[in-house]
Amino acid sequence: MKLKGENRESSDSDEGSKGKMTLLLALVALISAFGSSFQYGYNVSVINSPAPYMQDFYNRTYFNRTGVPMDSGFQTLLWSLTVSMYPLGGLFGSLMVWPMVNNCGRKGTLLINNLFSITAAILMGTSEIAKTFEVIIFSRVIMGIYAGLASNVVPMFLGEIAPKNLRGAMGIVPQLFITIGILVAQIFGLSSILGNTEGWPLLLGLTGIPSLIQLLILPFFPESPRYLLLQKGNEEQARQALQRLRGWDDVDDEIEEMRQEDRSEKEEGHFTVLSLCTFRGLRWQLISIIVMMMGQQLSGINAVFYYADRIFQSAGVDANNVQYVTVSIGAINVVMTLLAVFIVESLGRRILLLAGFGLCCISCAVLTLALNLQTTVSWLSYVSIVCVIVYIIGHAIGASPIPFVLITEMFLQSSRPAAFMVGGSVHWICNFTVGLVFLYMEAGLGPYSFLIFCAICLATIVYIFIIVPETKNKTFMEINRIMAKRNKVEIQGDKEELKDFHTVPGGQTEKKEFSSIEL
Repeated sequence: MKLKGENRESSDSDEGSKGKMTLLLALVALISAFGSSFQYGYNVSVINSPAPYMQDFYNRTYFNRTGVPMDSGFQTLLWSLTVSMYPLGGLFGSLMVWPMVNNCGRKGTLLINNLFSITAAILMGTSEIAKTFEVIIFSRVIMGIYAGLASNVVPMFLGEIAPKNLRGAMGIVPQLFITIGILVAQIFGLSSILGNTEGWPLLLGLTGIPSLIQLLILPFFPESPRYLLLQKGNEEQARQALQRLRGWDDVDDEIEEMRQEDRSEKEEGHFTVLSLCTFRGLRWQLISIIVMMMGQQLSGINAVFYYADRIFQSAGVDANNVQYVTVSIGAINVVMTLLAVFIVESLGRRILLLAGFGLCCISCAVLTLALNLQTTVSWLSYVSIVCVIVYIIGHAIGASPIPFVLITEMFLQSSRPAAFMVGGSVHWICNFTVGLVFLYMEAGLGPYSFLIFCAICLATIVYIFIIVPETKNKTFMEINRIMAKRNKVEIQGDKEELKDFHTVPGGQTEKKEFSSIEL
């Protein structure tokens, strides 16, 4: 099948070139995710293992200053601040997404963001020598700001530079590196490595190294072509960036698709968060990302990790070996997220979301039963272990990675930064809330708290099944049309685009934008 003359290439050649993972594209994904997403995961779990040694340092420092031991209530408060300042910083970071990505670009924001991480790493690494625990709490806020920006900007950047048939896989790469970061922090945090009295400052300070690597290497890679063309209006730079990323010269199709997106957005201009929340044409997209982000964080992932040690101990695992069990759970998380990278383009986003939340829902229900009855039925403690593993698998293939992929896909260029800001804020507010409320919930409800998580997973499944469309292998404009029907609005520029349709022999209708054969 030949395309219109201006495309110059057959669709087979176009698809072959559009769909391949070039070396440069792979390197951009690896450097962005390693330099940013990795540290989000690393700092989530880095303070878990050395907690007793750090609390001892807080106590010693306070005693040296005042001559009296620290009150246990005050110590609990300080440690709660150390833990909770990270998601609070994440919320502040999410609120900075919209102004920063619009003014500094996607790549520029990632580079500036590294300064937060390197500063915090130096402060945390030297805190023991400086004999100050306040610096650790302050650094956790800075690392949170860093993670808040990174968790939103990396998926946005990779989603924009990826060809449509690789967009899902590229969108999961940040989540893969978050899980790798968690695993590396768990391994380094083993008492035989750095999770001890001497090693914990170095354990906290290591987080600056990936940032330093990214700061040195990322400037040599291209900026997002969509940002260059649609927000900066620089077609020449956008074309050059696209040619480098695709590894071939004929990028007319993608440039034209961006122009069509630009035409359809001309009426709306750039969205602020307020205009995004009040714009009818994006109502269901906005509700969808809020529901998915709330489902992701309120589905009990923190609770499962919190209970994991206790569950394994009750099954007869020695208390000294529980840390190795935690590492093995981290490893399962990495392997299953890696699997999601490879299956998201064949199975699609919807299936992974429904299957992921479904597994989480069933696990929470069975876990409630097993935890309540394991004192009378001894083999149920092994059922609890299976539930934890199944839950981790479910979260890793769907609930954790896919919502960020869908924010990139459901919004066009003008509304995407504001959408990430909303989605990111919901993500971190819910994360902070769970951290704050779960201990009280656990004290009051015990294992029954998992029934609440079960209900949240079920509600999320019902919403996704009814509302969220499949987006795999579709252009941003195609996805926008699907959602426009649900929002009952007309898309600007559709009349112009109808002119692009023409009939070819055999009565087929063909359109330049969708000229490539879908994988």
